[in-house]
Amino acid sequence: MRRAYYRGADVRRAINIDELRSLAERRLPRMVFEYLEGGAEDERTLRSNLEAFARWEFVPRTLIAVPERSLGAALFGTPVAAPLLIAPTGFNGMLTRDADVALARAARAAGIPFTLSTVSTSSIEEVADRSGGRLWFQLYPIQDRRVVESLVRRADRAGYEALVVTSDVPVYGNREWDQRNYIAPGKPRLRAKLDVLAHPRWLLDVMIPHGAPRFANLVEFLPPEHATAIDGARYMSTQLNPLLDWEEVRWLRDLWPRRLLVKGVLSVDDARIAAQRGLDGVVLSNHGGRQLDGAVSPLEILPEVIRVVGDRLTVIIDSGFRRGSDIVKALTLGAHAVMLGRAVLYGVAVAGEAGAAHALEILTSEVDRVLALLGCRSPKELSPALLRPARGWRP
Repeated sequence: MRRAYYRGADVRRAINIDELRSLAERRLPRMVFEYLEGGAEDERTLRSNLEAFARWEFVPRTLIAVPERSLGAALFGTPVAAPLLIAPTGFNGMLTRDADVALARAARAAGIPFTLSTVSTSSIEEVADRSGGRLWFQLYPIQDRRVVESLVRRADRAGYEALVVTSDVPVYGNREWDQRNYIAPGKPRLRAKLDVLAHPRWLLDVMIPHGAPRFANLVEFLPPEHATAIDGARYMSTQLNPLLDWEEVRWLRDLWPRRLLVKGVLSVDDARIAAQRGLDGVVLSNHGGRQLDGAVSPLEILPEVIRVVGDRLTVIIDSGFRRGSDIVKALTLGAHAVMLGRAVLYGVAVAGEAGAAHALEILTSEVDRVLALLGCRSPKELSPALLRPARGWRP
């Protein structure tokens, strides 16, 4: 595939997500781009997420008038402009200054929710004050319940409408590219330091004059020497909760007054338990290939999850979405919405809010086009009859 390289000011010349990715790769220091792009170990899961979409082929209808189309849908009974959300991603301030606010504003302009990460570099309150829109909060249930309860109550007071509990990080995945870039926590190798100096525009945006971004939601709980996002990542690895279980989720259900979802579900049995435990939804996710290498792609289990709990839970899916056709395939297989991660991060890394907005425009225009070519006027008209397994593959 031919790859385009444009200056940040020309971000709107990127015509697809892959071109935005190329722009981000050029702008970011290598260690930052590898954080954005990399997966665990041999990155089999990362590749499988992308390959999963090719295992399904469209069976379009023809001679159906589609003069006007709408991407409108509903999440938990509330209208959205498209069945999309921006996924929770951490350390976004390492991509560009105020990246979390930029992403939330782009989501608000697009009429879709934005999900803020526990390890964001803008705080719960700052994002609510500066962006508005529909906000969800992603929670890492770390070991200290006092910290967890404080985060949940802050999100409640700030008006976040849903709590998304990440369940697939009892320990960090083995991300070997991270080890290659650092000789010790927070201490980049000489090669990485020289590469940073070769990216002055990034330095002036991210590191100068304000210094390294911080874990804005956790500053009060972190030791001073671990407050920056660079240092804090390693510290946070010691705070993950390997004892997280369904009883802990029940405690959160009692604590949180609005919609509660579990993210990281890859088992039909776990989706069934979530429904039985009174959750409102699940996010089928393998953490974008960053945790367990060799894990199943969420798209592969989606049809059975929908069959078992689709009438009781809102089922959202993420991991690997780069094209509008990918999104339409997930919706056709029954997903109620799709979470977007790296696709919008490429845009925000290149041009802040404008870049994130452009990524969303690319994807929604592609979704609209695919709907028309399938003979559908809205996502509501999609059905499994419009897909079939690719030759030689059986789901």
